[in-house]
Amino acid sequence: MAILTLRLIISSLPELIIWNTLHHFLMVVVAGLIVLYLKYKRKVPIYLLDFACYKPPNSYRLPKSMFLEAVFLNNMDPDSIAFQIKILEKSGFSEETCIPPSLARVPIRKSLPLAVEEVVTVIFSVVSDLFKKNSINPKAIDIVISNASMFCPTPSLSSMIINKFRMRSNVMSFHLSGMGCSAGIISVGLAKDLLRVHCNSLALIVSTESLHLNWYTGKNPPMLLTNCLFRMGGAAILLSSRKEDKSKAKYELQHLVRTNKAQDDVSHACVYQDVDSENKVGVSISKGILHVAGAALKANIAALGPLVLPFKEKLRYGCSIICHKMWPTRRTSIYIPDFKKAFEHFCIHAGGKAVIQAIEKNLHLRKQDVEPSKMTLYKFGNTSSSSIWYELAYIEAKGRMKRGDRVWQIAFGSGFKCNSAAWKCVYDSKFEIANAWSDISTYPVEAPDFVKISE
Repeated sequence: MAILTLRLIISSLPELIIWNTLHHFLMVVVAGLIVLYLKYKRKVPIYLLDFACYKPPNSYRLPKSMFLEAVFLNNMDPDSIAFQIKILEKSGFSEETCIPPSLARVPIRKSLPLAVEEVVTVIFSVVSDLFKKNSINPKAIDIVISNASMFCPTPSLSSMIINKFRMRSNVMSFHLSGMGCSAGIISVGLAKDLLRVHCNSLALIVSTESLHLNWYTGKNPPMLLTNCLFRMGGAAILLSSRKEDKSKAKYELQHLVRTNKAQDDVSHACVYQDVDSENKVGVSISKGILHVAGAALKANIAALGPLVLPFKEKLRYGCSIICHKMWPTRRTSIYIPDFKKAFEHFCIHAGGKAVIQAIEKNLHLRKQDVEPSKMTLYKFGNTSSSSIWYELAYIEAKGRMKRGDRVWQIAFGSGFKCNSAAWKCVYDSKFEIANAWSDISTYPVEAPDFVKISE
């Protein structure tokens, strides 16, 4: 009997071994999946500790009368002069927008040293302000990201920053160029990914644009637009993935959504660097840019909406799409979600008065919602990728930001791109008034129409 039992055990050993091995394998797989799930769900939080915006000295101001005087003295033809006067009449600019001193000379003489001087004046100033304000040792910075779409010298801007502030030899350095006015949010996206891979790190982002080498001196109207719209500015931003920084952070990044329409030829060519018939380099902005921007914004909010909107808004939006598909002949309009229920504050890229007004109308925003964008355009002009930070500084300076408030930064750029960053305020203390808005008590103001010299 004992021998028979032993034989039965021996004969069943292969099955037992196979079963135990399979059971062990399944347990390992399940445990691995649980670990991966928990790791995915537990994303490393990204904190915005602080930021600084460049405030040019008063001597850099470009009053409209001075701008037009330079246009006349640079011997532009009557049609080009009339076109620029027309644009300035509708610009929404004040007399305080600034350009580098090198562009105030008549005639304008472009050179690489002057372009470098312009850029380092901005970036060194804002980084110094940021470090001083937050008592940051430059050697504590782990990641440096700079962006300037139209200027990419060698060494890069990020290398210039590392050299100036004597950062560590193992600091990670990146420079983004050619990404347009939305490069600021792209830089935040890159920093986010790097900070989550390299936990417990500090990232410095510097956003600016160079005007000197890209000031157009020809007669092509689409290229003359850039002279009328872009002005001097820049911002430095400090991001962290360190746990100890949670208590002193201003904001926590909630979502970052990027939309690229470069696969479409019209979108790709609506903002384009080229040469004119006289072989002069300039950036051409097409008349269809508002339509292209609208299409890019629509795609972007379609991706952002499900992440931030309350359930009721999602349901109404979904039902309107179904009705539109089922009864197209009834001309049923698609419901525009109320993003005021998802965000308390909006920082819309100050690309131009028409862009801000179009977003205000299409998203059914209030005057107060677009006030930071309009006032940034009024005081500083279009400072490219840094404009959304001037707007956030405006909201803080006005005392409107409260703990728990949500902020939507929207930026557009060549390519064509529309990018969004959603932040949540986690700051308990009172916000300081940024140097760029030291005269915040005088805002908001109504931008007066430009005197029609053409008449």
